Amino acid sequence: MNIIYRALQEDEICRELFNSFIRRQIVTKCRRKENNKWIIKDDPFIDDWSEADYQTLISCLKNTAASGGFVYAAFQDNKLKGFVSVEPDLFNEKQKYIDLSSIHVSSDMRGHGIGKTLFEAAKEWAKSKGAQKLYISAHSAVETQAFYKAMGCTEAQIYNLKHVEAEPYDCQMECKL
Repeated sequence: MNIIYRALQEDEICRELFNSFIRRQIVTKCRRKENNKWIIKDDPFIDDWSEADYQTLISCLKNTAASGGFVYAAFQDNKLKGFVSVEPDLFNEKQKYIDLSSIHVSSDMRGHGIGKTLFEAAKEWAKSKGAQKLYISAHSAVETQAFYKAMGCTEAQIYNLKHVEAEPYDCQMECKL
């Protein structure tokens, strides 16, 4: 499998970039925090992006690239198969967090190490910017949680309320750099 990894520039982030990308994730169980305890809960749904979701994603990725953040992608046969983005600014002076704002692998390419390579690139970039930890507002699907745990992530010591309010079911996580 020949995967090419490279940074994305603002001007190449457009709807056509995602023509061969398959977001679809069939979720059956989620990890949720209830009464201050982590539990696994049945919560079946299909996570996919609408056209409006793609437009929001494109706008966010363009903004990340334009503002000096990190947008890095995996391609197979010139088709986007995965991407990660890290915002440019540190937050929380004590923790020195930097926001891993997105990481996704096309459903047809999951399980081939693309996510790990993207995550490691994000860690290296964040470390070079002076961060001590990546901050992740992570999807609660058990498969997603297993990925983050394998990457060395743990529950965030301090929650970013902006993320909690935007996605109350997400697991707030961190990864030491």
